[in-house]
Amino acid sequence: MYCSRRGLLRVALSLAGLAVASLHAGCASSSRELERRTCFNFDTVCVIGADAGSKTLDEAVALCERYESLLSRTIMTSDVSRINGSGSAPVEVDAITSDLIARALTYCEESGGLFDITIGAVSELWDFSNGIVPSDEAIEAALPHVGWEGVAVDGNKVTLRDPKARLDLGGIAKGYISDLLIDFLGNSGATSAFVNLGGNIKVLGPKEDGSPWVVGVRDPWDEGDQSVVARMSITEGSMVTSGLYERSFQKDGTRYWHILDPRTGWPVQTDIVSASINSYESIDGDGYTKPLFMLERHKALDFVQRHQGLQALLVDVEGNLWTTDDSDFEMANTGVTEG
Repeated sequence: MYCSRRGLLRVALSLAGLAVASLHAGCASSSRELERRTCFNFDTVCVIGADAGSKTLDEAVALCERYESLLSRTIMTSDVSRINGSGSAPVEVDAITSDLIARALTYCEESGGLFDITIGAVSELWDFSNGIVPSDEAIEAALPHVGWEGVAVDGNKVTLRDPKARLDLGGIAKGYISDLLIDFLGNSGATSAFVNLGGNIKVLGPKEDGSPWVVGVRDPWDEGDQSVVARMSITEGSMVTSGLYERSFQKDGTRYWHILDPRTGWPVQTDIVSASINSYESIDGDGYTKPLFMLERHKALDFVQRHQGLQALLVDVEGNLWTTDDSDFEMANTGVTEG
């Protein structure tokens, strides 16, 4: 499906603090009030809401801290840091860490290496906060150590066969954690809940008043983060949006963005500026959005449609919107035509 940006309506959805996608939580009264917590983890503002009580929400925030302490590449005591510093020796890790790595490897294989959790050998050279561009020589030296096939998981032991390889789970951890948090809230008695970890949104059940949640896909050209190009109503599942605008900087007239191509070590060359996937599991959204930026548009849509239960929306550099066939995305404009 194809939709021109011409005639886009400015649709604002109203949950404060959402950077990439927006979620309209509503404010209907209920015998079970939806409480919220906000925290900063995984390098983003996290918002968690549920009708499961204050104690459960506090425990969910504590889980965010725990997961970050295990999976962050920049925390020196984390499981990921210990693996990266192991010199190719097996490292005993938490079951959460080994499970995420094992599952992440399936997305690496499925994408033919377009998604690669050993991109850390290159990503650690880049500094998007301070606008640091690595040298050609540094990237060329790091590239031979990017290769997901060199990661081995045996129970709770993880081995990097290449001692100079480096794991970076930043491209998939938030999806995995979103799934864990919703499972926790549901098991704690929540019947209505949402988790928003930046560009990762997952919901459990309808809103308090029984209506669906409305998840919006941010307009990539709106610096105010208040307008959307499309939206979808859901009562379960996830929406993940990745965009070139999330973390970028300009230096010497060139714009650099955070989605790196594991084949080159440089920001991906693409005509797609935003990719969104609706799925039941949020980890699917993370694992499948990044490769879309490295595929020609039609191939990207075909890649998604080969996987049952996924829907995708792409926004290209000209502002055109493209969706998988028979998607439930509602465009914020006057019409949709076949493309």
